[in-house]
Amino acid sequence: MIAAATPIIGATRRWAVGWLDAWDQFWFTPRLPHTLGLLRIAAGAMLLYSHLVLASDLTSFVGENAWVNNETARQLHDGTFGVSDTARSYLWHLQSPAAIWTHHVVTMLVTACFAVGFLTRLTAPAAWFLQLMYLHRLTGALFGLDQIVTYCVMYLMLAPCGSCFSFDAWIRNRFRDRVEDSRFRRWLFPAAIPSIAANVATRLLQLHLCVIYLFGGLSKARGQTWWDGTAMWYAIGNYEYQSLDTTWLVRYPRIFTAMTHLTLFWEVFYCALVWPRLTRPIAIGLAVVVHAGIATFLGMITFGTMMIAANMIFVEPTIVLRLFGRSREPGCDEDQLEACNSSESESLEPEVAGKRAANSKLGASLSEREAELRLATERLTAKRERMRTREAKYRDRVRRLKEREGKIKSLIERRRRQRQNGEDSSEL
Repeated sequence: MIAAATPIIGATRRWAVGWLDAWDQFWFTPRLPHTLGLLRIAAGAMLLYSHLVLASDLTSFVGENAWVNNETARQLHDGTFGVSDTARSYLWHLQSPAAIWTHHVVTMLVTACFAVGFLTRLTAPAAWFLQLMYLHRLTGALFGLDQIVTYCVMYLMLAPCGSCFSFDAWIRNRFRDRVEDSRFRRWLFPAAIPSIAANVATRLLQLHLCVIYLFGGLSKARGQTWWDGTAMWYAIGNYEYQSLDTTWLVRYPRIFTAMTHLTLFWEVFYCALVWPRLTRPIAIGLAVVVHAGIATFLGMITFGTMMIAANMIFVEPTIVLRLFGRSREPGCDEDQLEACNSSESESLEPEVAGKRAANSKLGASLSEREAELRLATERLTAKRERMRTREAKYRDRVRRLKEREGKIKSLIERRRRQRQNGEDSSEL
């Protein structure tokens, strides 16, 4: 009986190990930050735009005399009008226009620094926190753009998104020796090399997008219009959102019916289609078409643009490098990048994924180790150059001291001779 069960136990163990290896590979394979760097620019620019829009009539949104005053905004969260939640904001207590404007100017400056990648390790969490305070204050005046921008910034602050396409990268390259001499400065100005933090942030945002589309699609599926094919027509014929007149489609009901069914299918099954290499271009392509259509025809340009940018999180960093050039940081050779990001294209079938995971982890660890060795070599080279410079200074100083010593000896010898000559002349 035991002998008969042994093969089953062995197969089950291999299956479990394969799944654990695949899980480990999915979350903890080092990834380059270049895709996150581009997303930082897009999210930061859109966040700054949102704050600029608020600044056009700030006291109508924030303050005691706003459309939704401080007390009402607080009551929307503390349970006065329903169930209490954990949302809190210190903006509920700001009443002075000077304090409100000062706070908003600081918020815009922090957001701008985050967008251009200046001190991103500090400005990213600060920009997210300030945005969160505004979200909890502006309840009732928010829509999808505010939510997706906040999600993106939240995940970007977990990763070294400022290590490329940023002022931080320029500072690191310009003052490499000083940066490498300090552990804090190496953290503040990170190198654009594969890291687990970049991969974790990427996976979190990818999964978040899948959840958004899945529940959005299921919510649509509960409505009759998405089943009978008229939902797209109601959106097109709504003059409140219409930016381009496409009501001529009423003469072609099959077109908007097909668009309705295709949109519903894509949104529900996005979470399954976006992972395999074969269907990922289809899922991303449909996302671009759908959100570009929302931006162009329904007037929601900012939301559509930001959703397209968020979908680019599924673009591998190696593709970004091919488009925008290789990084100057050590350890970013393109062959190594393929090994570090090979997990993107792998199937998650247990046994196959387990074997590939082991090989990929080995390649990734070797690549990461090589990158560390190259950085260590650069630091040692820089220290050697500084030691040589210091040695040359010491040699020059020793030479000057010897020259001074020679002059002093010559002076002493000359005075000794003068003294002897004086004594000889006195004896005579």
